[in-house]
Amino acid sequence: MTTQGIHIENLRKRYGSGDTAVDALKSVNMDVTPGEVVGLIGPSGSGKSTLLKCLGAVTEPSGGKMVLGDQVIYDEGWQVQDLRALRRDRIGFVFQAPYLISFLDATDNVALPSMLAGTPNAEARARALELLHALDVAHRAKALPMQLSGGEQQRVSIARGLVNRPPVILADEPTAPLDSERALAVIRILNEMARKFETAIIVVTHDEKIIPTFKRLYHIRDGITHEEVGEGRSFQER
Repeated sequence: MTTQGIHIENLRKRYGSGDTAVDALKSVNMDVTPGEVVGLIGPSGSGKSTLLKCLGAVTEPSGGKMVLGDQVIYDEGWQVQDLRALRRDRIGFVFQAPYLISFLDATDNVALPSMLAGTPNAEARARALELLHALDVAHRAKALPMQLSGGEQQRVSIARGLVNRPPVILADEPTAPLDSERALAVIRILNEMARKFETAIIVVTHDEKIIPTFKRLYHIRDGITHEEVGEGRSFQER
């Protein structure tokens, strides 16, 4: 079956009920093709965090549809039984902070999710080293997190997000702590990895340094998505 990347259709999330109900997501529609990196921006309280939690199978939506890769994961209810396995095997996460395990070297930090998924240790480490080579940090493979620079830590974090070869990566403010040069390097790496591994990537950001780099941007305002496309991006509601 051909992978769809990310497809979100009329996604909704309501907290509470009656007069106290809050509609965090009112109508979210998004498509990210395999090999594409798309930006998601919006003011605080617009629904970005709620959307990421729904896509990451952390929060259950109130309605709508979500497809990740070739799998419908939500359609007016969860369509998968093991959400933990879904998060482990089908979704890669990259955060603002790298969240590397302090007593594991770079290789084992990357390999760990693959090991937890049942991959033999030697194979998981080989896969980790391949990714560290691709991200130009293989020379730091045996270094502990405290011995890595901020940029190196973020590259290791990206490699960890890719190690199970998920169809989807969700990146939450991945460049916030970095200077302009390193921030642009991270976005370049994400684009290279998206193309190489046919991964659909959503980058949630407030970072004005990287916003111009996206060929497509989604704004989320009051729980509704709007799309900007191409250079000088034409504006349309989705």
